[in-house]
Amino acid sequence: MIFSKQRVKKPDAPGVPGKAQAAARPQAQLEEYIANRDFSGAVALLEFHKESALTIEGYPVMPWLGYCAFHLGEYAKAAAVYEEMLEARDADPILNIYLACCLFFRGMFKEAGEAAMKGEAVPLQNRLLFHIAHKFNDENMLMQYHQKLQETLEDQLSLASIHFFRNHFQEATDIYKRILLENREYLALNVYVALCYYKLDYYDVSLEVLNVYLQSYPNSSVAINLRACNNYRLYNGKVAEQELKVLLDLQALSYKFENDSVRHNLVVFKGGENALQILPPLIDVIPEARLNLVIYHLRNEEVQEAYQLIKNLEPVTPQEYILKGVVNASIGQMTDSREHIKMAQQYFQLVGASASECDTIPGRQCMASCFFLLKQFDDVLIYLNSIKTYFPQDNDFNWNLGIAQAAAGQYKDAIETLLLITKEAYRQEYCYITWLARCYIMAQQPKKAWELYLKMDTSNESFSLLQLIANDCYKIGSFYYSAKAFDVLERLDANPEYWDGKRGACVGVFQQVIAEKEPPELLRDIVGMLRNSRSNQVEGIVHVMKNWAKANQVKLG
Repeated sequence: MIFSKQRVKKPDAPGVPGKAQAAARPQAQLEEYIANRDFSGAVALLEFHKESALTIEGYPVMPWLGYCAFHLGEYAKAAAVYEEMLEARDADPILNIYLACCLFFRGMFKEAGEAAMKGEAVPLQNRLLFHIAHKFNDENMLMQYHQKLQETLEDQLSLASIHFFRNHFQEATDIYKRILLENREYLALNVYVALCYYKLDYYDVSLEVLNVYLQSYPNSSVAINLRACNNYRLYNGKVAEQELKVLLDLQALSYKFENDSVRHNLVVFKGGENALQILPPLIDVIPEARLNLVIYHLRNEEVQEAYQLIKNLEPVTPQEYILKGVVNASIGQMTDSREHIKMAQQYFQLVGASASECDTIPGRQCMASCFFLLKQFDDVLIYLNSIKTYFPQDNDFNWNLGIAQAAAGQYKDAIETLLLITKEAYRQEYCYITWLARCYIMAQQPKKAWELYLKMDTSNESFSLLQLIANDCYKIGSFYYSAKAFDVLERLDANPEYWDGKRGACVGVFQQVIAEKEPPELLRDIVGMLRNSRSNQVEGIVHVMKNWAKANQVKLG
């Protein structure tokens, strides 16, 4: 809705200049507020005149109060103004459409549609119903209103926005660029084009286009916010945070939506700081708020909370499909639910195999995740190796790559990758320790696997690691460290199987010493381990070893 700003200038009454200036002052003040887009000031001025039953020459108070409240983002207040105006007998039917616009922005799409249908059949009504059809995913109605769109500026901008919301970013870009060619003075369209390039992952191009607008409007909160988002993608959260600090220092924000957007982005840039205080109220305001709150819960291992937030979300964008996949995979692994694992695998496959995402980094990560869940690790490595250069110091990526390499039998590569992980919480996880230990053993470095055990406190996990060392070392013929592990296991648990394992490993070491594959000095330790056992077989084995040692001049001590 746009009201005419042309006003008929009336001559001042002769001899009373003071009264003329007093009458003109609110009018000039309101015009200044609106010109500067200071809608909070305009609303305050108009509400004062409404409560005082005063008028502003050339500016009917109620229509302009509704207009300014709407542009301030106070849609409930604007709706109340239009509802009050509609109570008049001679109310203009167009007010129903203005009311519908307010209801639409409040998320009351059904009520907005009903109010819009009471209005006149004007282009604004068609555009509004077009957007409501999109919100309800009503393809038939969407096409019906689409066909009524004309080649006017407003209709084409409306069409471009629907393309944007449906993730058809290239189509939206084409419309915006065509309009820009015909109307170069519409500098704000550069922001829309930049936003489309941002969504297409062309962050550097987005910044170039955005700078065209920022040269003329350097204090634009929307443009600065978008520039911060681009810098976050290109660099890191620290750089992006500095951008937003400049914006906050300007203290020139007039829109609550922009304030909410900045607060939301600061949470993201700071790695989730204050997420629980800021994001929950924004879930129904900013679509990304729900997704980022889910990410926050996942990072803090609050999987159930993440699942509750996303379980009823019908995914539309690749990001939503990916997040649904991650949450279902986490739930599936935590509860051993094959159903959730299968759902996760399907979500990942939908993204990774799609024509638009298959050659993107997230698309390849999705295919790697899909094959990971299917335990097809050779295929996992094909996809992860293709994007490895983009994640040189990423702990999560190196975790997944290292375990995939280990599962595929590439133990030396797995050791290198797993040792790149710097996050101490990851390095302390039992899963990390056991995979690294297995890689050391399979790469003929059993001593390092044993050192991993020595660093652990006595627990069920350290007991399980001993079993892994004992059995894996036995399999590859590293009998000395297998014997050491079985010796500790036997002392902790008098299970006959541990004696069987230790006996076999000790005899294996003896054979390797005879074959000169191990130094004779190891027999001292082996004899000591054997004597820790209560089996009646010990003395016979020790006697054979002693006789060999005596014949070969080896001192057993």
